[in-house]
Amino acid sequence: MYKIAVMGAYDSIYGFAALGLDTFPVSDIQEGEKLLRRIAEGDYAVIYITEALAADLKHEISRYQEQVIPAIIQIPGVSGNTGAGITGVKKSVEQAVGSDILFGGD
Repeated sequence: MYKIAVMGAYDSIYGFAALGLDTFPVSDIQEGEKLLRRIAEGDYAVIYITEALAADLKHEISRYQEQVIPAIIQIPGVSGNTGAGITGVKKSVEQAVGSDILFGGD
C-alpha cells in the first residue's frame, strides 16, 4: 500500500502528522536531496514538498517528473504562497489534457 509524505521546514509540515501523513522535516539542501531520493524510491505515491524547499531542489525533483509515481506536489509553507505549486499543477494538467484548462488553449 502506498503512503503519502510531506517534506519541508518543520514549522510548515508538523500539522500534517495529525492527518496521518508521514512528515520529514528538512533543515538544509543536502539533507533534502538525500531524503527526497530515499522517499521517492520507497513506498510513497505522493510527496508534498513546500514551495521553498522545492525551489532549492529543482534539479532533484526533475528526476521524477516523467514518472507516474511518486507525484511530487508543491504546497505553500508558513512563509506564504509563491504560486509555484499552482503553476506546477496547471502545467501537469496541460500536459495530460493537451490544453490550458483555465484559458481554453489554442
